[in-house]
Amino acid sequence: MIFLLIIVCLGALIFIFTYNGLIAKKNAVENAFGVMDALLKKRYDLIPNIIATVQQYMNYEKDTLTKITDLRAKAVSGNISSDEKTTLSNQVTPLLRNILVTAENYPELKANSGFMDLQNTLKDLEEQIAGSRIGYNSIVTEYNNAIEMFPSNFVAGLMGLQRKVIFEIPAEERKNVNVKELFSK
Repeated sequence: MIFLLIIVCLGALIFIFTYNGLIAKKNAVENAFGVMDALLKKRYDLIPNIIATVQQYMNYEKDTLTKITDLRAKAVSGNISSDEKTTLSNQVTPLLRNILVTAENYPELKANSGFMDLQNTLKDLEEQIAGSRIGYNSIVTEYNNAIEMFPSNFVAGLMGLQRKVIFEIPAEERKNVNVKELFSK
C-alpha cells in the first residue's frame, strides 16, 4: 500500500514538473514571438519616417543648391544690370546664410550622411530581427521537442498543446539580390 502511494506521489510530482516545464516553454515561445513582433513593428514604424526625413533634407539641399547655382549663373552672365545683380545678391545671401548656419549647427547634416544613417539603421534593425528570429526558432524547437518527447508528450496531449511553426524564409528571399536591378527602378 505504501509502495503504491509512493508511486502515485512520484507520478504526481513528475506530472507537475512536466506540466510546469511545458507551461514555461509555451510562455517562452510567446515571449520570443512578442520580441520579434515588436522589432517588426519598429521596422514598419521607423523605416518610413527615416526615409521621409532623408528625402525632405535631400529636397531642401537640392532646391537650395539649385537656386544658388541658377542665381550665380545669372549673376556672371554679364547681360544684367547692376540693379539685377543687387537683386540676385539679395536672393543668394539668405540662401548662403541658411546653408552656413545649417553647416555650423549641424556639420554632419548632408544628404550622403542621411543615406549612411538610413543604411546603418536598416542594417542594425535587420540584424536585430534576424537575431530575434534565430532565438525564436531555438525556443520553438525546444518547445516542440518537449511536447513530442516521452514522457512530456502525454502531459502535452492532456494540455492540448500543439506544435509551433518555426520561422522560415520564403524561397524568393533566398535568391541572390540583383542590386543593379534595384537601382534601375
